[in-house]
Amino acid sequence: MKSLQADIAVLGAGVVGVCCALALQKSGHQVTLIDRDGVGEGCSKGNAGHFATEQILPLATPGLMWKIPKMLLDPLGPVSIRWSYLHKIAPWLIRFMLNTRSGPFCQGVDALTGLNNAALPAWLKVLEELGEQKQIKADGSLLVFESKKSVLDYEETHLFLNEQGIKTQSLSGCQVRELEPSLSGNICHGVLFPNTAHTADPHKLTRVLAEHFIKQGGKLIEQEVEALGMNDDGVEVKLDGSSYQVPKLVLATGAWSKHWVQALTQKKVPLDTERGYHLMLPKVDNSLKVPVTSADRRFIMTPMNDGLRLAGTVEFGGLHSSPNMKRAHMLARHAQVLLPKIDTQVGQTWMGFRPSLPDSLPIIDKVGAKGQVILAFGHQHLGLTQAAVTGELVDALTHNQKPKLDMTPFRHDRFA
Repeated sequence: MKSLQADIAVLGAGVVGVCCALALQKSGHQVTLIDRDGVGEGCSKGNAGHFATEQILPLATPGLMWKIPKMLLDPLGPVSIRWSYLHKIAPWLIRFMLNTRSGPFCQGVDALTGLNNAALPAWLKVLEELGEQKQIKADGSLLVFESKKSVLDYEETHLFLNEQGIKTQSLSGCQVRELEPSLSGNICHGVLFPNTAHTADPHKLTRVLAEHFIKQGGKLIEQEVEALGMNDDGVEVKLDGSSYQVPKLVLATGAWSKHWVQALTQKKVPLDTERGYHLMLPKVDNSLKVPVTSADRRFIMTPMNDGLRLAGTVEFGGLHSSPNMKRAHMLARHAQVLLPKIDTQVGQTWMGFRPSLPDSLPIIDKVGAKGQVILAFGHQHLGLTQAAVTGELVDALTHNQKPKLDMTPFRHDRFA
């Protein structure tokens, strides 16, 4: 059996995997990064670019059960289920619904609050050390409302976020347009989240991090892993017909992690995928300064170097069904209402797989008698946001150090 000539391999070169590789490299490890598609070619390429530290509420909120039928029946709604996939997603949905109870919901809020409070400081630290501060714009974000009903519906959530320490500023419609003049007169209210940020190119951000990793001695292997197996000496990794041995492995393969967890531990985790779509409008320049989310339409618009990115729609359909790009194109209709002067005629569509667990929390844990495997996946909509702090936590677990956060909510066996 060959050696990977590294003491740790990181499987998965999305933004979470790259941040883990950098953190481990910084602490003195020789790290090899492995990904069949190269750096940042999954959700790290097509996400909304929003460091959403304000999103501390699990998706399974109390009362959601009664709203789902209406959401699913709305052709322009934010959530869709492929009916051919319903029997496969049903066990996940049952677990998801159980998390709408008060106890699990509050526990999820506490865990997400801890992660998100540490998220942006971790990112700023990484980028400052690499001299890449320009990759993030810490200018805040906006949530906008088109009706008094949607404002009233949000009041309880707004108060709850403030109680949890999320800083906000309420704005009138006129104040919203003072900040973002391109927005429509339909907007009657806004909430500014000043402590959030965005990147104007999430794919470039991930690639820049990987370039620093390689310049500092890291190795990148662009091959598909054929098999994984844990043993007393570490982990056996099969690549291109050859078997390699590595003392430790970080599993950061996002939506594809379920299979590998079972191969390594003989245990199943209830991981599924929310298929996310975006529509990139390349002809739209300088329409917005910060990310703007619509409370009424449940989507986000983020200004990027190559135009305006519209994102936020969710579809449950698994890893193998073909994309339904109508889910992406419908975002243009929403955007046209909020930004009436933009050109939505030309748009580039994309679909990616968000790795989601029923409680909206990632798995960050180590397994094996000797801690040979560290798990780091399942960040759902917050992979970009939580990537850098995940790297710090993975590094602490690798060194048997006490992490900065209580890791109990992120254990892999919490679903047993």
